[in-house]
Amino acid sequence: MSETIDILAGASLWAAVLRIATPLIFGTLGALMCERVGVLNLGIEGIMTAGAMVGWMTVYHGGDLWLGVLAAAVCGGLFGLIHALLTVPLGLSQHVTGLGLTLFASSLTYFVFRLSVPTSASPPTIQPFQPLDIPFLSDLPFWGEALFRQTAPTYLALLLAGLLAYVLFRTPLGLAARMVGENPHAAEAQGIDPIAMRIGAVVAGSALMGVGGSFLTLSAFNSFFPTMIQGRGWVCIALVVFASWRPGRALLGALLFAFFDAYQLRLSHVLGKAVPYQFFLMIPYLLSIVALLVMARRARVPQALMQPYRRGER
Repeated sequence: MSETIDILAGASLWAAVLRIATPLIFGTLGALMCERVGVLNLGIEGIMTAGAMVGWMTVYHGGDLWLGVLAAAVCGGLFGLIHALLTVPLGLSQHVTGLGLTLFASSLTYFVFRLSVPTSASPPTIQPFQPLDIPFLSDLPFWGEALFRQTAPTYLALLLAGLLAYVLFRTPLGLAARMVGENPHAAEAQGIDPIAMRIGAVVAGSALMGVGGSFLTLSAFNSFFPTMIQGRGWVCIALVVFASWRPGRALLGALLFAFFDAYQLRLSHVLGKAVPYQFFLMIPYLLSIVALLVMARRARVPQALMQPYRRGER
């Protein structure tokens, strides 16, 4: 019992929480941007997979690490543009289009990867982002290891959460986006173009999803394999609901899920074979479902979410 509690006092646990949460933060913020303007993007799993591969491939072929992040963002934005054009001007089903995009992006990624990289016993690797050494802060006991020895993309994710919250609730652009997600006809009456706003938000949100995928290959790991996203995209969709479509709560939800995940990894080593390992794998998802059920009852869904907009219709 004492060993399970001692895990919580270790700085390595909290450092791992931030690392595990980083791709979830990017993905959740991206999905939140899409849904705030009324578009559900179920293509997130495929977009994150494509972003992971494109970012890694860029660096593998000689590009800079930040160029890899940019390439992943562009890749995500292009897939987001496909989704936006099919669902916004054409008004196709957002569910069907998103799932189709996930299948298309995942399959295309695997195909391109196998064409570009020869099959070998061990996948080729790159030199990923290294933890930053922040003067004075990195040397602090406990807090230095837990918070101030992360890679640059982790701090970028935390910064973007605050920036998105500010834009959504403190700027005219954020007010316009929220208005489009609630009542696009009323937004149009105020001189806002709901179609352009939705397309722009979906492209920008999908770019963040691509960056979230690239974190896994450029920071958390140093190689790419097609199944490395492992359902993180679907977790991000659930976290948006948990967050009630608010960036601050989205950050909290990502950290909460990451804590469950990091804790179960260490707990399985402590308890050994006394408990089947499958139980530990279920813990973060079971606890996330419970948290989602509690929060979803009080969540206020954007009124125009998943509703196609057509000019002139009421």
